[in-house]
Amino acid sequence: MYESLLDMLRCPYCGTRLELANNDAVVRIGDELDSGVLGCQCCAFPIVAGIPVLVTNAATGAAIRALEARRHDEALTGLLGLDTPRASRMQALLADKATTFQEAIEVLSPDPEGTYFVYRFSDPTFRVAEALVMAADEATGQTSKPRLDLCGGSGHLTRVLSERPRHSDSPQPDTIVADLHFWKLWLATRFTAPGCAAVCCDAEAPLPFHPDLFSLVVLADAFPYIWNKRLCADEMLRVADPNGVVLMPHLHSALGENMSAGDTLTPSAYRDLFATWQPRLFSDTALLDELLDHHHVDLTTPRSPASLDGEPSLALLATRGDTIRGVHTIPTPLTVTGQLKVNPLYRATSRPGGARLTLQFPSQEYEQEFGTCRRYLPETVDIPTHVLKTMTPDTLGDRYAELRRRRVILDLPLRYCP
Repeated sequence: MYESLLDMLRCPYCGTRLELANNDAVVRIGDELDSGVLGCQCCAFPIVAGIPVLVTNAATGAAIRALEARRHDEALTGLLGLDTPRASRMQALLADKATTFQEAIEVLSPDPEGTYFVYRFSDPTFRVAEALVMAADEATGQTSKPRLDLCGGSGHLTRVLSERPRHSDSPQPDTIVADLHFWKLWLATRFTAPGCAAVCCDAEAPLPFHPDLFSLVVLADAFPYIWNKRLCADEMLRVADPNGVVLMPHLHSALGENMSAGDTLTPSAYRDLFATWQPRLFSDTALLDELLDHHHVDLTTPRSPASLDGEPSLALLATRGDTIRGVHTIPTPLTVTGQLKVNPLYRATSRPGGARLTLQFPSQEYEQEFGTCRRYLPETVDIPTHVLKTMTPDTLGDRYAELRRRRVILDLPLRYCP
């Protein structure tokens, strides 16, 4: 982390500024602060792997003690939540500079959540969230203020935000991803969105940021799993710039059926939490239809809570003014910022002259939840040998735009999957 991030942070408990302790815990790598201990007027917090951890519990206390004793690997292992066998496996992976996100997550989260993250870049909920983020960020007209991806997990939407155009001379970070789980942020900063800043904090508590800071505050997917929704909603509005946007894609509704639904509310209850601004609701089903059929996001006609009865999920957008409306075209991404790879949902089998890619879901549960992706992911695709060896827009030729549009070929972060 760059120390300029400290200007944006406040203690989540007492609200005072955070200062870096000048002790043996401090490790700098070039201009960045890799390790250290932060103090305010009530607490101490560790910085591990460049991530300030602004929660107080046994793990953060142990991390501070390890840092001050210069046992930095121990601090990292503890916050990653690794037992001895998994810590040994992770150390072996870290020794290999070719280790991928997928390999690391198999150690950190060998469960359905880890599977969800691996295939996140092409699932239907991500496609809608990505389009909403692009539309909302463009519509704010603010290119100098930072954005917050709250409960941002391992940084998939953070990567989208980080690649949005910015025009700022400020030394402060453009994009911050925040999450309670340190291991997710470690993956975000190491693999998925390495240019972002990360802050480990609890969305059930006051957020560790000063007021009116962010042009866009995004909380995708996670809000139904938060118990203290009233506090979280108030905090999102507090840290958003008065001319900014609060955006919540994919809210599971209490009036529809969802897998892993969480502690859901009705559409009207979600809207009422943000009533001090101008909250608007949208149907996730309609948003996906518009995106796939017309390549746009239509924010002109929000839905009434009653009209969303029976729908499994919805999106909420809140502003203080009536500035975020209109139809926003979402172009097919054609530039390459990472590495072109075959979507990991496909399995390749050899055939004369190349390979046949076959759509294969990692589990029956994944297919049940995200099988709507069949609307744009074909069951099979044939790829010539020379394309698999050297995948570029030129080698894909006339097929490039279509394969990118349908998410058969993805622009993935470097070292994301084998």
